Amino acid sequence: QVQLVESGGGSVQAGESLRLSCAVFGYIYSYNCVGWFRQAPGKEREGVAAIYAGGDSTYYADSVKGRFTISQDNAKNTVYLQMNSLKPEDTAMYYCAADPCGTHLMLAGLLRPVYNYWGQGTQVTVSS
Repeated sequence: QVQLVESGGGSVQAGESLRLSCAVFGYIYSYNCVGWFRQAPGKEREGVAAIYAGGDSTYYADSVKGRFTISQDNAKNTVYLQMNSLKPEDTAMYYCAADPCGTHLMLAGLLRPVYNYWGQGTQVTVSS
């Protein structure tokens, strides 16, 4: 059973930073794709960032490029999302997701919410 344990959410003011953590258990970490997604009230869940190929490759949504950074610590089987220069528009429930990094995920799009394993979500609130 794959388990994702998230932490790091909270409330901050615009312009501040936050780092989310996602500890991944139950599968071979280096052979999986891991993504961060978010969902604001009344909106569709959207992909934010993804990391794959053993951490060698990353992908970001246009809305967060230059502000967010996804990284991983292989020793801890943990993926991070460093969020800088936060904006009120970043307010959402953030989810960590994982799946074997196969063709299906690449075809669907790395930032599409088609991952099979999800964390519980952590709330990020950015006030102006």
